Parts: sequence; C-alpha cells; structure tokens
Amino acid sequence: MAYQLLSTVAHRDTLPEGYTRPENDRPQLADVVTDTNIPLIDLASLDKHSIIAEIDQACRTYGFFQIVNHGISEELLEKVMAVGLEFFRLPPEEKAKLYSDEPSKKIRLSTSFNVRKETVHNWRDYLRLHCHPLEEFVPDWPSNPETFKEIISTYCREVRLLGLRLLGAISLGLGLDEDYIEKVLGEQEQHMAVNYYPRCPEPDLTYGLPKHTDPNALTILLMDPHVSGLQVLKGGVQWIAVDPRPNALVVNLGDQLQALSNGAYKSVWHRAVVNASRERLSVASFLCPCNSAVIGPAAKLVADGDEPVYRSYTYDEYYKKFWSRNLDQDHCLELFTDQN
Repeated sequence: MAYQLLSTVAHRDTLPEGYTRPENDRPQLADVVTDTNIPLIDLASLDKHSIIAEIDQACRTYGFFQIVNHGISEELLEKVMAVGLEFFRLPPEEKAKLYSDEPSKKIRLSTSFNVRKETVHNWRDYLRLHCHPLEEFVPDWPSNPETFKEIISTYCREVRLLGLRLLGAISLGLGLDEDYIEKVLGEQEQHMAVNYYPRCPEPDLTYGLPKHTDPNALTILLMDPHVSGLQVLKGGVQWIAVDPRPNALVVNLGDQLQALSNGAYKSVWHRAVVNASRERLSVASFLCPCNSAVIGPAAKLVADGDEPVYRSYTYDEYYKKFWSRNLDQDHCLELFTDQN
C-alpha cells in the first residue's frame, strides 16, 4: 500500500523494521574507493574512430562509462531533476493514486524493488514509466506536477536518440555493421525509473539498491549532480564510487549486450548506497529489446571457431526469468549459457 512509501513518512534515528541487511550483506562503505580512471568520453570529438575505440575499451574493461557533450542540454537535465523531486514531494494522497506493487504494471509508483518477493527492503521509492511509443503512455503519466509530462517526454525523446547512437558505436566497436544491434533488438521498448533515495538514519546497514545487473540492453543514467550514490564492481572484487560530473551521463551495459557480444562486453554489477545527510534523485532510462527479439551471440563473433557462451533466447523469456528472482542473486545470464 502507498503508506509504505519512504517519501511519505518521517524517519527516526534508526532504520524501520525490514530494512537492515544481514552483517555479511552490508555496503562496507569504508572499503569503497574512488577510481580516477573511470572512462569519460567526449561525444563531440571530431575523431569518430577514437570515440568508437574508447567506447569499445570501456565496454570490455569496466562495462560502463560517462559521456559529456552528448547533445542533451544542461537546462533540460536540470528541469528533469527538478520536476522529479517535485513529484516525490507531493502530498501522500496524490502519490497514492499511482502506487502499485505489481511488477508488470507499466506505470507505477512503488518502493524498494519487488516488495512482494523480497525479505529485506531497499531504501528507495521509484516511479516507473514506459516511454515508447510516447503517445501510447504519456496520457497515463502523472499530471501533477503540471510540467511533468512535457519535461519528461522531451527528455525521453532525446535520450532515445542518444541511446540508438551509442548502440551504433557499440556495434562498430565489436566489428559489426553499425545497425546490427539495433536490428537485432527490434522495435525497442523504453522504460524509465525516477529513483528517490531519502536521507537514511543508518546508511551502513542498508542499500538504496543492492548489487545487480540490468536485464535490458543499455541504460543511460542521469545522476544527482550534488550527491553521489552509484557504485560499480571493478574486476569482480573492488567497489568503486562513481562521482557525478557536471552535465555528464552514465552509460552502462545491460545483460543483452553481454550476450550479443558473446561475453566480450560486460554487463556491470552496480548498486546504489544512501547517506544520512542528503536526499538523492536519479533518473535511469532503459533501452530494451522488443519481447520477441531473439538474443544470442552475433554470428560474426563465433565464426572463427569460438564457442558461443550463451544460447539463443527471446527477451520475453529472459525478462520473466529476471523478475522471478531476487535482484541480488547470481547473474541471470548464467541461466542462459550454452550448457543450460
């Protein structure tokens, strides 16, 4: 029920029941480091071959990168963040109109991740929106704040174009035709999660979101410009903090690009942590294959005798399996290896 939303209740000096992680599953914030070598790619560079090479290297080593001069204006990014915060500050009765804990619902306001399945909750509220085609979904988006539909739909259009541009560069980095990935993924769906992380009384005991990979193809994240919280797992051993950069967007690869690349590119493990002093907002845009898209290693990448790591499957099959599990279980792709 809507009363579970963290953004509607006052919080005391300790975590409410149900949010404390077991001792062996806590953020260990003191062990997190800052990596000054996180790939930062300038999309305005005149050397297009260099851009493709930088993206390729980032996909093989980190599984994510930051981009600047991406074509989305600073003014629009600021408006998106402002209207998102305005939404979460609405009165409880207004937010209750959109609340649902049904994962299959295409427009919903909810909390944590999957409250129907999980045993420990996450310190997050989120507004989930389907965004493509816009004319199909926008009428059911929030009408309050008044500017919400206009601002968010404008951002959705621009981030989709950016995402398709990045998929072209990723295809070229793999040695494939520029439109290969876009064709394989079909008429891609587009989802958005507007994530709200309130101030947390005991941030060392819980997560905003525990470690996970994204089940889709590509995620473009607009970070809070003032508060960090995203962390990624480097080399499978070290959590690194991803600090916000002015006007930058974070791009991370989803599971489907790891499968299409036959494991050459990595779907990065990442998590969201919270803090005691400041609330935080982030906006994640997900480019997803159409449900009927058949995903598997590109034929060109296994033509020279390399064995396919993953079997072919439909995205619908994958997505249902992903949502049937807990978020922080072993990599869902492990269930789709050629041996399974």
